[in-house]
Amino acid sequence: MSGANIYAVGDIHGCLDLLQQLLDEVQPDLEQDVLLFMGDYIDRGPDSRRVVDYILALRQKYPREHIICLKGNHEAMLFDFLQDRERAMFMFNGGLSTIRNYWGENWEGLPRLLLPPEHEEFYQELRPYYETPDYIFVHAGLKPGVPLAEQQEEDLLWIRGQFIASMEDFGRLVIFGHTPFNQPLVLPNKIGIDTGAVYGNFLTCLKLPQKKFFRKG
Repeated sequence: MSGANIYAVGDIHGCLDLLQQLLDEVQPDLEQDVLLFMGDYIDRGPDSRRVVDYILALRQKYPREHIICLKGNHEAMLFDFLQDRERAMFMFNGGLSTIRNYWGENWEGLPRLLLPPEHEEFYQELRPYYETPDYIFVHAGLKPGVPLAEQQEEDLLWIRGQFIASMEDFGRLVIFGHTPFNQPLVLPNKIGIDTGAVYGNFLTCLKLPQKKFFRKG
């Protein structure tokens, strides 16, 4: 999609109202442009399930290749929880709001927690990263000194300080989320666009190649 604008949206965490307000302002032309979500659609905020519904509706309306959805560590934790792994970790990281969104207040009495099929497919198809000739988009970041094709998913979803402190030239500008900042982090080799919407700050969208920021919160 040479010549298309890319609109990258930071970590949503169930803040559907901010997402809707942000996209109403940005107005991407999704017949031509690319709308890219950095992962962490769920947990902590009030509307995790409806955020996924909203994105699925966009994918129904516009060309599927124009709506790019990355995988975040919170989506990985949800799948671990549903497979009886690391349950306490998911709950500690705000997973209860997501559980209640999907299965209600009495979820503990259910014999099994099953996602709606279209949501199961959505989570299964999330990408570990997305690359263009000019940019690498990834939820958390990249491990310095490791080629992109050899990066481990654990680092792509969880890395923080080692990546953020690195001034390594990764070959292309890296756009990432995961680590919240009060304002977008803009460095020569990376731009961080998680601005803590769920913590009362704001939700950020970065328009590329213009490097223009939009925010709601």
